[in-house]
Amino acid sequence: MDAYGADPTGRTDSTPAVKAALRHAKSMHRPVRVVFSKGTYQLYPERAETRELYVSNTVGADQRYRDKRIGLLVEDMHDVTIDGGGAELVYHGLQTAFASIRSANVTFTNFSFEYAAPEVVDASVASTGVTDGHAYRILSIPAGSPYRVDGTHIAWLGETSPATGQPYWSGVDGLQYTQIHDPKAQRTWRGDNPLFNDIAAVTDLGHRRIRIDYTTTARPEDAGLVYQMRLIERTEPGAFIWQSKNVTMRSMNARYLQSFGVVGQFSENISIDRVNFAPDPASGRSTASFADFVQMSGVKGKVSITRSVFDGPHDDPINIHGTYLEVVGRPGPSSLTLAYEHPQTAGFPQFAPGDEVEFTAKRTMTPLADAHAVVTAVDGPSGQDHNKPLTTMTVTFDRPVPAGVEINGTVVENITATPSVVIADNVFRNVPTRGVLVTTRKPVLITGNRFDGMSMASIYVSADAYQWYESGPVADLTIRGNSFTRPTGPVIFVEPTNQVVDPAKPVHHNIKVEHNFFDIGDVTVVDAKSVGGFAFTANTLRRLDTADHPPYSSPLFVFHGSSDIRIAHNHYDKGLNTSVVSD
Repeated sequence: MDAYGADPTGRTDSTPAVKAALRHAKSMHRPVRVVFSKGTYQLYPERAETRELYVSNTVGADQRYRDKRIGLLVEDMHDVTIDGGGAELVYHGLQTAFASIRSANVTFTNFSFEYAAPEVVDASVASTGVTDGHAYRILSIPAGSPYRVDGTHIAWLGETSPATGQPYWSGVDGLQYTQIHDPKAQRTWRGDNPLFNDIAAVTDLGHRRIRIDYTTTARPEDAGLVYQMRLIERTEPGAFIWQSKNVTMRSMNARYLQSFGVVGQFSENISIDRVNFAPDPASGRSTASFADFVQMSGVKGKVSITRSVFDGPHDDPINIHGTYLEVVGRPGPSSLTLAYEHPQTAGFPQFAPGDEVEFTAKRTMTPLADAHAVVTAVDGPSGQDHNKPLTTMTVTFDRPVPAGVEINGTVVENITATPSVVIADNVFRNVPTRGVLVTTRKPVLITGNRFDGMSMASIYVSADAYQWYESGPVADLTIRGNSFTRPTGPVIFVEPTNQVVDPAKPVHHNIKVEHNFFDIGDVTVVDAKSVGGFAFTANTLRRLDTADHPPYSSPLFVFHGSSDIRIAHNHYDKGLNTSVVSD
């Protein structure tokens, strides 16, 4: 990489050199290894590769954000290794750190990456008090969050572009969204932001410390907490894997993911191994991602996520799903007009000729009586331009549309683009949401993981055709040999969005929870709706504190519209309420 002018001293912009090296590697048309020397490389967006792209769970069809800048782009290549050689990549502005597009056998390995000015501001409450009858807080701000005090407001300035002289992003006071981190308790949760209520004065004390005086009189009781504040638009993925096969991330430090997480989209076989998704301890920050860490949308083959750390996201660490498109028209006997229904997802192809689909009734979330067909033609968005409507597509099948398909009452899932999943030997901590979301009909194994202090369910299984439109049912899910410490209940939550619940026609099937350890408070361990075949066996459940708490009141197990339930051979700590609620 240095031969192309990249600067390992970190003094100059290495973007042109990185771009030139990758373009040369592409021109060789053979297996290549692109290697960095150990050092620090600055990467600015102004001269990065730019592509019009549409990405699941981000800004949908919003044309303001259609062009994505990409720091490391592997495009239309095969047998490529990006070897960081232990380098530290520092990204500036709003850009995707790296991407694999229409490529095969790609490995990203052996580097750390960081953003100079994250879109999340981690404001720590260094101290609180009362002076002359007025409360105050003193905030400590990390070095990567420039700001300016404007009267009784704080302007967050992101980072100034050397090309335009303007900040890449900016905002005021509490921005648009907040979550709270307690570094002592090692917990993070979503909540209201009190920092900018009832302000009397704001003073810049220098050295990245700000004093806020209030009109109120009570001393704030949040000293030591961190308010993680951000905007809400997911303008681009932190990293992107699209229409690619056999892509691996290995032995990396993902210190921060700007605007969103790692998105795998209509690709095959993705592996994430020994990746540390966590902030640099020296940064003074507790946030490592603007939203999710890993989002897999419409991936097939196998998704493997192993031996990694997930610490400090602003949404779910892992979310693996497909996408339901709603039937909005019937232009022919063998064709349907389908629509993306959630505003964050649009613009890319959802089907290709040869893919098999399943027709699902929205109210029951179960397949129609004659549910499957094969795609023969698609007229819709390409994912890389805006020449056609971005939220609808016409799909033609190899057979007449089955009886029972209803406009606005049926959704369609690409069941070819569903993966088998292994999530093994990972650590989840400081998570404000769920730990793992997974909805795929292929075999799923979640094993050997540690979930600590999740603020919502540790494992969540949905299938949603009413809000996020994230498909589909699970048919073979094993949760084995994990530890769940300090959880929020329900620890394992199965909640499809079916409006009609029939135990004879469950949405999900064959879920096994075995040989796990639960260290719990007064919480429900399993809350499962619409499951046929649920086994909870050979698990150990222990109370967090047997001396200070009365007998627990929450039932350990709640089942709704489920059948074939087996709970056996578990070990329960004394004092647990082992009742089962089922209807």
